[in-house]
Amino acid sequence: MPAILPRRKLPIGIQTLRELREEGHYYVDKSGKACDLVASGKAFFLSRPRRFGKSLFVDTLKELFEANRPLFTDLAADSRWDWSRPHPVIRISFGGGRMRDRAELEQRIAEMLDEHRERLGIDTLGSAQTLTGRFAALIRLARQRHGQRTVVLIDEYDKPILDHLASPETARTMRDALQSLYAVLKDADADLKFVFLTGVSKFSKVSLFSGLNHLQDITLTPRWSALCGYTDEDVDTVFAPELPGLDREQVRRWYNGYNWRGTSVYNPFDLLLLFQDREFQPYWFRTGTPTFLIDLLADRQFFTPDLSRLYSDTELLSTFDVEHLSTEALLFQTGYLTIHDTQELVLGQWQYTLGYPNREVEASLNHALLPAYGVPAASLAVGRSRLVEALKVGDLPALEGVLHALFASIPHDWYRNNPLARFEGHYASVFYSHFAALGLDIRLEDSTNHGRIDMALLFHGQVFVFEFKVVEHTAKGDALAQIKALGYADKYLGRGEPVHLVGIEFGRVARNLVGFAVETITPP
Repeated sequence: MPAILPRRKLPIGIQTLRELREEGHYYVDKSGKACDLVASGKAFFLSRPRRFGKSLFVDTLKELFEANRPLFTDLAADSRWDWSRPHPVIRISFGGGRMRDRAELEQRIAEMLDEHRERLGIDTLGSAQTLTGRFAALIRLARQRHGQRTVVLIDEYDKPILDHLASPETARTMRDALQSLYAVLKDADADLKFVFLTGVSKFSKVSLFSGLNHLQDITLTPRWSALCGYTDEDVDTVFAPELPGLDREQVRRWYNGYNWRGTSVYNPFDLLLLFQDREFQPYWFRTGTPTFLIDLLADRQFFTPDLSRLYSDTELLSTFDVEHLSTEALLFQTGYLTIHDTQELVLGQWQYTLGYPNREVEASLNHALLPAYGVPAASLAVGRSRLVEALKVGDLPALEGVLHALFASIPHDWYRNNPLARFEGHYASVFYSHFAALGLDIRLEDSTNHGRIDMALLFHGQVFVFEFKVVEHTAKGDALAQIKALGYADKYLGRGEPVHLVGIEFGRVARNLVGFAVETITPP
């Protein structure tokens, strides 16, 4: 089945290409990539963020292995697939609903195994009593019943664990139950034709994946970077009729950029709703950013400017577990950060530079973080509009007033009761996130020196260069002096636009701006 982005509405169920065309739907053919994947190996694991078309790709594999050829007429797989030998397919999905505990999880697994037993025409699973025993028997008996080795496709394999990350004990029990189930796949290798697991995260090899070391992890394989999602080429060809009236470069900046060491892709969900509503909105972000993630960043006193540039290695990106949730791995695997650059430091040792995939994620994540960093949600809407108006006309006194009001809105009790208030990077994090939440063109010069922030903003035919310092009591004028001494503005002088140098000093005692020094360089 091709990956489909409809023109008017989502199709219900599986349809033929002819039916899709008649109903006015667009389609992106991923069946050729499915054929390539099957030809390259036997057992695979793929991690991708939510709403990236993982389930639809699993459906594509299912229909191929069941030899449902009419669905693939005129598609790449039509001439490449062996349609003469259908295989029994066991498709297990944990994507629907939330299971509260291990008992509910095991009940759901039992129900799915029974559904497949009946569908595959197997009368009984024999004497097997445990879930692992019944799963192993189902794989073996399916091969015997149909005369071809069994295919196992597991979608959202990790969702029962991710649903409970805020309750580590429950998450561990879910993990242990799934570990026993998935271990069957290695023992049943002789009865299996193909195995494909997909989910959001990859858990540590010493926990959930300890019994799955035969799986080939293709998450960071450049060849498969665009296995899910839509490329620029897809947008410019398949969806060309939808582009008139939209700023093509803004579409790219807002929604493209997810990358796994290969071709960058768009989240299909974003494009669907953009073409339908004709408005730039954070469609993907609104579908379920977990409160747990926001709380985790705040609890760990994360310096939010670092989100635009983090460094990691393969091991850190590829694994995490209930007992140790790496911030970098969690943000990367859930789609809030992506790979911007890859370097092989020495042979076999890779370093990845991470950052936001696009403006949608940058703006939305920072907007969600501000309340966790003390800024009341009610004050954000008014502050945002005032900030934009001040920036548009280059009204620097008004900008000072907006920023003063921003920090004044943080309640005194929040400072007194929240450990984050003692984190020096808190002030710079609030300052940066307030601008980033608007989706503006921000350039960070040095986001690793905690306690200060060097930031340039390109907006409305002007450049704003900010230096931010924390002082004890009164301003010293060091922030503006540093901008000038280190030539922060030099790289922007050739643009022929006014360049505003803004030195901001924040007082620890006052918990607000105590210094705001400005200087404007006007082009000749």
